[in-house]
Amino acid sequence: MAGPPQALSSPPVPEASPRAEATFRWNRVFTVASGHFVHDSFSAFVAPLLPPIQERLATGVAATGSLSIFIQLPSLLQPLIGYAADRMDLRWFIILAPAVTATLCSALGLGTGYWLLAMLLLAAGMSVASFHAPAPAMVARLSGNRVGRGMSIFMAAGELGRTVGPVLVASGVAWWGLEGIWRLALLGWLWSLFLWWQLRHVALPAPARPMHLREMWPRVRRIYPVLLGLLVARSFMGVAITTLLPLYMTRVHRADLQWASLSLTVLEAAGVLGALAMGTLSDRLGRRRVLAGLLLGGPLCFFLFLGAPREWLLPLLLPLGFLAISPTPVFLALVQDYFPQERALANGLFLTGNFLARSLAVALVGLLADAFGMPQAFLWSGAVALLAVLGLRWLPEQI
Repeated sequence: MAGPPQALSSPPVPEASPRAEATFRWNRVFTVASGHFVHDSFSAFVAPLLPPIQERLATGVAATGSLSIFIQLPSLLQPLIGYAADRMDLRWFIILAPAVTATLCSALGLGTGYWLLAMLLLAAGMSVASFHAPAPAMVARLSGNRVGRGMSIFMAAGELGRTVGPVLVASGVAWWGLEGIWRLALLGWLWSLFLWWQLRHVALPAPARPMHLREMWPRVRRIYPVLLGLLVARSFMGVAITTLLPLYMTRVHRADLQWASLSLTVLEAAGVLGALAMGTLSDRLGRRRVLAGLLLGGPLCFFLFLGAPREWLLPLLLPLGFLAISPTPVFLALVQDYFPQERALANGLFLTGNFLARSLAVALVGLLADAFGMPQAFLWSGAVALLAVLGLRWLPEQI
C-alpha cells in the first residue's frame, strides 16, 4: 500500500532587516482590529434574525438558511480585491466598510420578501468582501515577524464583534421591533469616521515585489487543494454552530429569540479567547500542531453539546466555541506565511475557498435538517468535521 504523499517544502521568505522584522505596530494593529470588531458586529445580525425572518416568510430551514449564502456570495470576488490590494492603497475599503455593512444589515428588518432580503444581503456581502480581503494583509504588514499574533488580535476582534452582534440586534428588536433596528446603523457610521481619523495618514511597510498569479500558481496548486479539503470538512460543523445555532435552539429546545441569541453570544465569546490564543500559540508550536488539537477537540465538544440536557447547553458552548472557532486565525497566519509577497491575493483565494465550503455546507445541512431533523443533521455535521484531521498529513512539515 502506498505511503502518505511527500510533505511539501516551505516557501522561501524574503529577507528583511532585523529591525523591520521585529516591528509590531500595536496601535495600528488594534485600530484595524477595532474596525473588524464593529464591522462583524453588524454582519453577525444575520444568524439571530433568521428565526423571525423564517416566521415572517413561512419558509423551511433550507430556504431560510440559504439567505446567509447571499452575504457570502461576493467572496468570489475577493481574489480580485486582494490582487488590487497588493498593488494600490485600498484603505478606503477598510474605512467605509463598517458604515456600509451596518446600514445594509440594519435594514434587514425592513425586508418583507425573500428576494428583497437576498439583495440586501448581497450588497452587504460586497462590503464584507471589500473589508476582509485587504484588512488581514494590512495587519500582517503591520505585525512584523509576529504574524500569528497579529492574526490572533484581528480575528479575536472579529469574534468579539460576532459575540456582541447577536445581543445588539436582539436588544434592538426588543426596543424598537424588527422594523426599527435600522437605527443601529449610526454606530457603524461613527466608527468609520474614527477609522478615517486614525488611518488617513498611515504609511504601511512596503511589501515585497508583487508576483503575478502565474508565478505563484505552482504553490497555489500544492497547498490550496489541501486547505479547501480542510475547510469543506470543518464547514459543516461551523455552519451548524454559527449560522443555524439560533434555529436549532428555537426548534429543538424551544428557546425564545433572546435565549437563542445568548447561546450564539456565549459561543462567540469563547471563540474570542480561542482566536486570541491560538494564532499566537501557533507562532511558537507551529501551525500544524495547533491545528491538529483544534480540529480534533472541536468535534468532540460538539458531540457532547448535542447529547447534553438543556441546563448544560450554555456551559458546553464555552469549550465548543474556544476550540471550534479558533482555527481561522491559524489558517490565515499559515496563508500569510506561505505567500509573503502576495498576501492580500492569497488571503482572497483562501476566503473564496471558505465561502465555497460554507455555501455547500449551508445547503446540505439545511436539506438534511428538513429531511431528517436538526439533531440528526447536526450529528452528521460533527462526524464530517472529524475528517479534517486526516487532511493535516498533506500540509508542509514545516508549517
